Amino acid sequence: MAILIDKPTVIAAAGNMPKVIEEYVGRVNSGHTELSIARMISPAGWVEPGQTPLFTEYTVVLRGELQVRTRETTLTVSAGQAVVVPAGEWVQYSSPGLDGAEYLAVCLPAFSPETVHRDEA
Repeated sequence: MAILIDKPTVIAAAGNMPKVIEEYVGRVNSGHTELSIARMISPAGWVEPGQTPLFTEYTVVLRGELQVRTRETTLTVSAGQAVVVPAGEWVQYSSPGLDGAEYLAVCLPAFSPETVHRDEA
């Protein structure tokens, strides 16, 4: 049966400044554990703690630029581009550009605080 998701749930974000996370599909908004879909809006200068998640994250940048740093490389993902970070790979996301970033993140399985494994401060 088709399910209409009327609106997202705004979820608190990690990082050095506020970032908007609107979860449409996932553990919080729809009760789905198999995957999550969220729209993110990060301001210029936002940096998230590093993490080693147990989920694969598929990210599509809609506006601005997202910086994706792994142990091997640093990628700049621009509007219209996407990046895939496999489960178990250390990664740190940021939006250092003047326009920040707006992007969609799909996590498989769904994002959870217990499986993101953020670096300790």
